[in-house]
Amino acid sequence: MSRPDAQPNGPDYRSIFLNDIPLIDTRAPIEFERGAFPTSVSLPLMTNEERAQVGTCYKQQGQAAAIELGHQLVIGEVKSQRVNAWIDFARHHPQGYLYCWRGGLRSQICQQWMHEAGCDYPRIGGGYKAMRRYLIDEFERICTRQPLLILGGRTGCNKTALIEELPQAVDLEALAHHRGSSFGRRPGGQPTQLNFENGLAVAMLKAEHQALSRNLSILLEDESRLVGRCALPPVLQQVMGQSPIVLLEVSLEERVEHSYRNYILNKQLEWQQRLGEEDGFDAFAEDLSQSLYRVRKRLGGVRYREINDQLENALVAHRTGKPDLHRDWITQLLVDYYDPMYDYQLSKKSELIVYRGDRAAVREYLSSHKRSADGSTSSTLASQGSGS
Repeated sequence: MSRPDAQPNGPDYRSIFLNDIPLIDTRAPIEFERGAFPTSVSLPLMTNEERAQVGTCYKQQGQAAAIELGHQLVIGEVKSQRVNAWIDFARHHPQGYLYCWRGGLRSQICQQWMHEAGCDYPRIGGGYKAMRRYLIDEFERICTRQPLLILGGRTGCNKTALIEELPQAVDLEALAHHRGSSFGRRPGGQPTQLNFENGLAVAMLKAEHQALSRNLSILLEDESRLVGRCALPPVLQQVMGQSPIVLLEVSLEERVEHSYRNYILNKQLEWQQRLGEEDGFDAFAEDLSQSLYRVRKRLGGVRYREINDQLENALVAHRTGKPDLHRDWITQLLVDYYDPMYDYQLSKKSELIVYRGDRAAVREYLSSHKRSADGSTSSTLASQGSGS
C-alpha cells in the first residue's frame, strides 16, 4: 500500500488542522497524555519504560548505543504488534500521517518498518514540536489581527446553543469539557492545559476560515480567565476584554428552566451513564454540594446555609423521583449571586455592547453582521430598537 504524496514531510500544517487529518503519535504515552492534537491517536514506538531506558542510555553512552538498545527492546512479537497497529491505522485512514517529537528518529524508524512491511506512510516534518509552534503562532496572529465578537448574557440564558449553531464560533466550554460556572464540572474531567490550547488553536483556525468566507467576525462566548481549570491564553483573554459584545436577553423563568435541565437533569444523566444509577446519583449529589460549597464565601454564611438547605431538600426529593424542587435554589442562586456578579462585571465594559435582544433577534444579528474595512463589526440590524 502506498500513497502518491507519501513524502517525508507531508502537507502543510494548516491543511492538516483544517481538514481534521488523522495522525499517528509515535511518542511515548506519557508524552501523548501531556499534549497532543485533536485528531491524533497514541500508537507509540516505545512504552514509557522503554523510552526511559533508551533516554538513560543516550545520556550515558551516546546515540548509537541508545539506538541499539531500542532495537533490542522492540523486537520480535512486540515489534510485529506495533507495526501491525500502525498499518491497520493507515488502512483505515489512508490520508493520515505519523509524527514524533521533532520529526526525527522515532518517526523515521516507524516509517521504515512500515515500508518494510509493504506500507508507505508519510510522516510530519518537524513533528509535534513544529506543529505546536505553528498553532501558537497562528493563534496569536488570529487573536491580534482578526476581529472578535463576544456573546454575553446572564447565567442560564443558554448562549451555548447559539455558539453551536454558527460556523464562525468557537465553543470554549466544549473545548474545556466544562459548563463554565462554579457548577460546570462534568464527568470524565478536563483536558490538560496543553490539549486545551491545541484544541482551541485548531478551533480558532477553523472559525477564522469560516468567518473570512462569510465576511464575519469570529464569535466566542463571554468567559472569565478560567473555564474550570483550563486557562484562556493571555493574548485571547486580553483581546476578548476589548472586543464588541452582543447581549442575549432571556427571562428569569427561561434561565431557571435551562439551568434546571442543564445542571440537574443532564448532569445527573451524565454521572449515571458513567458510574451506574446508584453510584452515579451519589456522585451527582456530591458534585452539586461541593459546587455550592466552593462559592460559600461569596454567598455569605447565612445565604449559603439557606441555599444549601434548599439543595439538600431537593436532593432528598430527587432520590424519590421528584427533582422539581431544584428550581427553588437555582432561582435564588441566579437572583442573589450570579446576576449581581455578572451585572457588575458587565458595567465595567458597557461601552463595548453593540447589540442586545432576545434569542431570535440576536441569532439574526450574529448571522447578518459584517465586519467593516477596519475590522469592526456592522449590521443592517444595528439601528433597530433592540440595538444599543
